[in-house]
Amino acid sequence: MAPVENGVVTRLLPADCLAIEEIGASGAVFDILAFIMLLTTSLFMAFKAVRADPGVRPFYYINTFVCLVAAFAYFSMIAGMGWETIMGCRQFFYVRYIDWAVTLPLLTLDLGLLAGQDLVTVSAIAGANMMMVTAGYLGAVALVPTVKWLWFLIAIITFVPVVFAVVRIFRQSVIDSNDVDKIELYGKVSLLTIVVWSLYPVVWMLGTGVGAFGISAESICYAVLDVISKCVFSFMIVNMNVYESAAAPVHKEYV
Repeated sequence: MAPVENGVVTRLLPADCLAIEEIGASGAVFDILAFIMLLTTSLFMAFKAVRADPGVRPFYYINTFVCLVAAFAYFSMIAGMGWETIMGCRQFFYVRYIDWAVTLPLLTLDLGLLAGQDLVTVSAIAGANMMMVTAGYLGAVALVPTVKWLWFLIAIITFVPVVFAVVRIFRQSVIDSNDVDKIELYGKVSLLTIVVWSLYPVVWMLGTGVGAFGISAESICYAVLDVISKCVFSFMIVNMNVYESAAAPVHKEYV
């Protein structure tokens, strides 16, 4: 319980902590389930990549590493590794941010390849993703509340070009291809991506930010979001009908 001084609740610095709020059994169970699903998905994608058609093979390879890197992160958390104590005497799994710093650019590459976007633009948006993750980490470990929320604001600012690219720049590129199947698939995976990615800052605010979520609740939320943004996304984007369709292109008007 946080100490109270003169009627004001204060948050202990890590060096002053006599006890640490750690993840509970429920959070650990969800971490294990996420690990199993991520590892299974990565193995499936790796197996399919060997036999996949050239058009879809890059997506299988990217998805393999996305889910495998995340599985590594979850295994380290299950093993009690990859964490430190932050302000408020909370257990903080910094290994999540290593995972996100690697996997978010790879997921961006997935979307860019599907849209037929040029590599320079994809690289720029991947860089913005890495800056967002870095700012989120620095905010989490900050010892001064003002600094914490300033880093969070920077993370949100760097998230804006990512959203713009996914919903506008990448989308326009796939529309210009006049491939109806790809347009429809991109619409689905981009919507999933933006909705799920937008929920991560909400969990950060309620957990690491203000402490309204306990460590287990925070871990459960992140585990669910990671499985959706990686496993579900991976199976959606390798929809074979898109890459094997031999039908003549159907011209539709998109705005």
